[in-house]
Parts: sequence; C-alpha cells; structure tokens
Amino acid sequence: MKSFVFILLILAHGLVVYGMGNEPFTIVGSGIKIYFDFQDGKLRNQVMLPTGFEFPATLPKVSDHSSLEIAVQSFGENKTSGNLFGGDPGNTMLFVSIVQTDTPTGKHYVITQKDVQNELKIESHYIFYNDAPVIRRFTKVINESSFTRNFDYISSAIINNFLLDINRETLDQILVHWASNTWMNEGQWRSNKPADLNLVRTADRINGNISFVNKGSSSSSKYLPMGMVENTKYGITWFWQIEHAGPWVVSIEESERGNNNPYIYLGGTDYGNHNSIKQLKPGESFETIPVAIGVVKGGFNEAVAALTDYRRVACKREHAVDDKLPVIFNDYMNCLSGNPTTAKLLPVVDAAARAGCEYFVIDAGWYAELKEDWWSSIGVWQPSKSRFPNGIGEVFDSIKKRGMIPGMWLEIEMAGINSQLKNKPDNWFFNLYGKRVIEGSRFFLDYRNPEVSDFATGVVDRLINDYGIGYIKKDLNCSAPYGTDLEAESPGQGMLEHMRAQLKWTETIHQKHPELILENCAGGGLRLDYSMLSQYQLQSSTDQTNYKLYPAIMVGLMAAVLPEQLAGWSYPLAGATSGEASFNMVTSMAGRIHQSGDITHLNSSAFNCVKEGIQVYKNELRNKISHFTPFFPNGLPNINDTITPVVLGMNYPDATYYWIWRLSGENKIVIKDVKANLVSIVYPELVSTKTRLTTDKLEVELADRYSAVILKVNE
Repeated sequence: MKSFVFILLILAHGLVVYGMGNEPFTIVGSGIKIYFDFQDGKLRNQVMLPTGFEFPATLPKVSDHSSLEIAVQSFGENKTSGNLFGGDPGNTMLFVSIVQTDTPTGKHYVITQKDVQNELKIESHYIFYNDAPVIRRFTKVINESSFTRNFDYISSAIINNFLLDINRETLDQILVHWASNTWMNEGQWRSNKPADLNLVRTADRINGNISFVNKGSSSSSKYLPMGMVENTKYGITWFWQIEHAGPWVVSIEESERGNNNPYIYLGGTDYGNHNSIKQLKPGESFETIPVAIGVVKGGFNEAVAALTDYRRVACKREHAVDDKLPVIFNDYMNCLSGNPTTAKLLPVVDAAARAGCEYFVIDAGWYAELKEDWWSSIGVWQPSKSRFPNGIGEVFDSIKKRGMIPGMWLEIEMAGINSQLKNKPDNWFFNLYGKRVIEGSRFFLDYRNPEVSDFATGVVDRLINDYGIGYIKKDLNCSAPYGTDLEAESPGQGMLEHMRAQLKWTETIHQKHPELILENCAGGGLRLDYSMLSQYQLQSSTDQTNYKLYPAIMVGLMAAVLPEQLAGWSYPLAGATSGEASFNMVTSMAGRIHQSGDITHLNSSAFNCVKEGIQVYKNELRNKISHFTPFFPNGLPNINDTITPVVLGMNYPDATYYWIWRLSGENKIVIKDVKANLVSIVYPELVSTKTRLTTDKLEVELADRYSAVILKVNE
C-alpha cells in the first residue's frame, strides 16, 4: 500500500484532511480499519477489516465499476447494470475531502464527493464507537444545482471484497447467516453457501444475487433486519444491522463482469423494490436510513458479541425506571386473549400480585363493547362500558392496591373500519391513487399530519392522567403494504417520512412522560429493529402460544435484541404440572419476564414454580442481564426440530450462565468448550438434573422430556 500524503487544516469543528494525488488512505476506529483507493480521481472503498489483520495482497484491483464507496442512481442518467450498484452518478463522483471529528463516544468521519457537472454533493458518514467494533453509516445527498433530480436508489452502506481473494474457488468459503422472521416463527437463523441462495459462479463471472427485502411498515415481517457474511478461510465475519422501522433492502452480488468482486448493498426504500422515488429540488438534501456495519475475527458468536456491545453503547435509551427490569404481567397470552372484563381481571390481578409481578398490563379488547369486534373497532381508545360496568378505574385501583403499576395495550397507528375515527379527513390516513389504504379492516394513520400526532399524544396523556398507567404496549397487527402517495413524491417516500415522524412523536412522549415504559410490538416480533428499540424500552418476541416451540424463538432473537429489551413469555396453561410451569419460566427468565397464562387455575406446585422463578429472577438474574452477552454453544435452534435440545449461553464477567431446554430427544446434553470447576443450579431447585464437568465440556442430564434448567458455571 502507498502512503497517503496529507494537508492538515485544523478547524473549530474538526480535522479536515485533503488527499494529495489521490493516494490510498485508511480510516480507523475501535477494532476496524477501512481501506480506500482511487480510480482516476474516483474514490473506491476496497475492504473493511479487523485491526491486526494484514491487508491481503490477493484483493482484486479497483476499477470503474468495482469497490464503489457509494451506489447512487439518478433517473435520466446511465445505468450500466441491472443491480443496485452500476448507476450514475454513483460511478462518476469525484473525491473532495474527508473530515474527522472526535465525539464523546468515538470518531465521526465525513467523506465528501461531488458530481461537478451536475452540481450534486454526497456526504458519506462513518460513526465509530470506542467500545464496539461497529460503525453507524448513512449517506447524505445535497442538490446544489438549479434543477430537480429524482433518485431510484441511494445506498446507506456498501461492504466490498469479502472474498479477500481473486481465486476462482473462493465463493465456496463463504457462509451467509440470515434469519427468517414470520408470525409465530420469529428468529429462525440459517447458514448457507452462496450457491444455495442464488449466487453462483458460472464461466468467468459470478451470476445471480442474494436479496433480502422488507416491504411495508413492519420492518421484520419476513427477515430480521440484520445478517452476516463469514469467510471461513480467513476466519473473519462481516455483519450488518438495518436501523429502520419500515422498508429496506440487502443485496449481495457481483459488481463487474469477471472481477470476482461481490459486494453487499445496504439501503432503505428504492424504486425497484418499494415504488420509492426520492425527489430533490434545488437546495434540498436527503439522508438515507442509518445502518450498522462491522467486522470481527471469528464467526457468528463474535459478531453477536460486537453487536451486543454496540446496541448498549449506541442504540439503547437510558430509562431510570425500566433499567430496574420490573416483572410484567400481561393478560393476553393463554390468559384472557383479548376478552378482558372486570369479573375476569380481578382474580388475575390478585394471582399476578401473589406471584410477584410488578406491572400489570391490560391487553387488547378493553375499548370494545362486548358485542363489538375488538379488531375492527380500534381508534378512539375509550374504555368499554359493558366490559367494565363500574368503570375500568375499578380494575386499575385493584392493580395499584396490590402494589403493581397498571399498563394498557394500544394500536395507535390504526383505525378500524368500524371506529368513529374513520370519519376524520382523508389526510389523517395513508392514501394511494385517491383512495384510503385498507388492510385487515383497518386504515393506517399518517403521523406526518400534526393533527394525527396530536391526537395520539392526547390519548396517551388521557390514559396517564385519568388512570395513572405507567406502561404502554404499542402494537401493530397489520402492515401498510405500499406506503402513501398523498403529499409525497412516491408511496415509498411517504412511508419513510411517516416512520420518521412517528419516531419523533415517540420522543415527545418520552419528554412529557419520562417514567412511562413503552413496549414495541407488531403481532409479536414483526417490527423488530433498532430504530424502534432506540426509543422503546422493550421488544415483544412472538405471538407463539405453544410453550414447547417457544425456546427456539427466544434463543434465535437473542442475536437480534439485547436481553434486557427482549420480552419473554411465561404462560402455563390451566392444569400445568410443575415441570411445565418451570419450563415456561426458564424461557422467560432469559430476558424480560412477561408473565401470563391461566395463572388463576394453576395447582399449588405449578404456581409455586412461577413464584419461585420470579423471585430467583429478582434476586439472582435481573441485576446481571444488562451485562450479559449471548452466545450459542450448540448452534442456533430450529423451531421445526423438536428433538435437539436448545442451549443458550450468557457470558458475565465472573461466570457463565446456561439456559438448557430438553425437548423430546435424549436426556443427555453435552456443551463443549466449557472450562470450569463449579456448576450450580440457578432455577428450578427441584428438577431431576445431573451435571458433570470434564476438562473441556459440561454434561447435563434432564430426566424428563420438555424440562428446562438454568445453570451457573464458575471458572
């Protein structure tokens, strides 16, 4: 590598660095180094590597259409390929400068490039964090011309040259780690060779592409908005996290014929996938959605550890009340299931308090009259009179008298077709081609309209002021499929602006009500992303009601959500045995306990298992969860595999904790690479468990099928 010659100019806002002669240069942050080169004055992002890993001599040389730093396509300009890469002005931008500014948490680099002929300026932002090998990356486009420009796509980030080699056979050394994420089937990780996902080598080039696309207002309704590419030959893994609550795209493909140079495109809405055109008038600017990118030595576990550190440093909102990780009861799952009444709730409130719960949340149905359909009547958020003859305040008073804080369920992005809210003007809702968008008997509220956000604020204010609630579960059970073209240049842009407006609204709620806890839910885990989780303290995991299938979901989501933000259900059915109740508790105790189930009809032994689990959680676990780092010693589980045991590891500074679920398979479970001298049972105390430590593994025997245990291992 050539050395980079600098001219340094110290300014009040940072350090401006201008390249002389277009010599290669690098930018460095915590554990990451990015190498840049030039092609005829055009900047090229060669490769992102862990610090300490030498720049490989086997990288292909940069060219006109490879190793691009940005990918931008403007309508009316040349496009040299059919993918999200070979467009202009992305191919023709010329390097101008790089500015580095120190921040309280790391470094912020801004690389500026220009299309001089068309007077377009593009800023590439790289935000490094001292305590995590992860970069937050976004792109800002500024139209400095006198005419309007329309854009097909603008990349948020590009990861180049993950093969690290021009050898023709190197595609086989790649593993793509990705997760499907559908209703009641969240967090299902897969690891595939590129050829299995439609990226193959034929003749002198790589053909096809690997594409993960999310459409609609549920950011994880098909895939988790994250993934990894592991180079098994070199022992390095690149990873990403999309930080947007709506549409996005990840595409892995070759950039130029025959150069053996696949790349990873990361971005938000575009024309081809989301019917989104971004229009920039003279003087206007636009910022893409942010994404997190990083690279580590190692594989899946090391990447999850890096993202866990990053989420705590850069993504998690501090909240004094919620940082105590209170135990929550929610009346929906295997309990009242959207049919609450005073008569049904009061005994559940009593049982939840006796079990040790600290918050009690009334879920769906509380606003619908008994003869109404709670699904299509949402909108005005007034308590039902027929469900609560003496007023819903009677239930809230009971909750408070039992020492718990009340909470409520809202689906405040929707208006049912049978709701009075439907009579609001059309500009309150998503529209397409002059008609309101209707999905699942619901209209979609548009938070770009200040009247909508004011209405939503008024609902929250009223529930807090009238009933003293301290918790809101905000749900989204229908995804707006296309966006809105009302007062927007395209449906996709209308969707993006709505999502950004909604997050600003959430920020105002936090400012007005700093003690309020907000839970993010979308039919379970179908809007699971770190734009929402930067504002919401908790994330719903699933609507899956079968406790035997649930560990595979809970463990898979540990790669995507911080343990202290991931809500875990415990929902034993009436007549549950103590083993069934403790199996439920083990699952929920891996994250945030969301107790539910038919708790009023449990026998004494099963109820005591619930009570014991909550007590152990309070005394032993919840002060540690915010410091846990998840790992997967036996790999990631598959919800369709009911034989192989599920194992989750949690690293803590002075110990390692293991959650172990035996399913229908053999009673002996082996965890390799365990070096310790002491193992103890955390929960449950009365469980038929045998443990044996050897020099390099832990052997656990669980006598009963569908039983579970939490172990603590000390070195």
